[in-house]
Amino acid sequence: MANYTAADVKKLRELTGAGMMDCKKALDEADGNVDGAVEALRIKGQKGVAKREGRSAENGAVVSLVSEDKTSGVLLELKCETDFVAKGDKFQAVANTLAAHVAATSPADIEALLASEIESGKTVQAYVDEANANLGEKIVLDRFAQFTGDYVSVYMHRTMPDLPPQIGVLVELDKADAELAKGIAQHIAAFAPKYLAREDVPAEVVEAERRVAEETTRAEGKPEAALPKIVEGRVNGFFKEATLLGQPYALDNKKSVQKVLDEAGVTLKRFTRIKVGI
Repeated sequence: MANYTAADVKKLRELTGAGMMDCKKALDEADGNVDGAVEALRIKGQKGVAKREGRSAENGAVVSLVSEDKTSGVLLELKCETDFVAKGDKFQAVANTLAAHVAATSPADIEALLASEIESGKTVQAYVDEANANLGEKIVLDRFAQFTGDYVSVYMHRTMPDLPPQIGVLVELDKADAELAKGIAQHIAAFAPKYLAREDVPAEVVEAERRVAEETTRAEGKPEAALPKIVEGRVNGFFKEATLLGQPYALDNKKSVQKVLDEAGVTLKRFTRIKVGI
């Protein structure tokens, strides 16, 4: 039997995050040598990573980080297989570390993020793979957002009280207004607008909506002379539903979001909404 102590097991657990029995088995295989056991666990972990590649990761968490001066902010989604892992401290610590790395390095896109070094000699991809091995589930990082501007605010929403936030919203205003920023972000979390304004809707999307509206109106047997007005009304209805500025404001549905912003003398420059798995 290999010669090692309880302190060796504790040290190995701290170094690798592996379970007690896995650590004992690794020490047995390495004849009590901690460094050898670390290597054995890494090899075992990487084999597990490969086996988990085909699994579905639809649970997870959205984490955020906003600078003290409110001029920059980060949203990051980290996915896993089960809500059990998602609500664990280790998983959330990984997610928060990744968000802090984004805030510090401002990667151009997800490819640049994964290729960047989060520790000396270790890329973000390797760091995620390490979490995969230590947590025993498929861990996926494939989405983040970062704003830098005049006034950045974030709203985080929990869909279940015992789970970490599943929805995060980042907004940028042209001037500070904490209460309005929170209200707009809450509205976005609830109503999930696809675009900010009409001019942000791609032309092909508008044409498709117009085509569907016309075909639907004809199928309903409406008079030919009335078609243009009916079609235009339905396209306007699409804009009202799909664009944030056109939607009735959640906290005062007699006003549009645009109207609320105008009355406050504030411009909403951009937003992003991330919901786990969607």
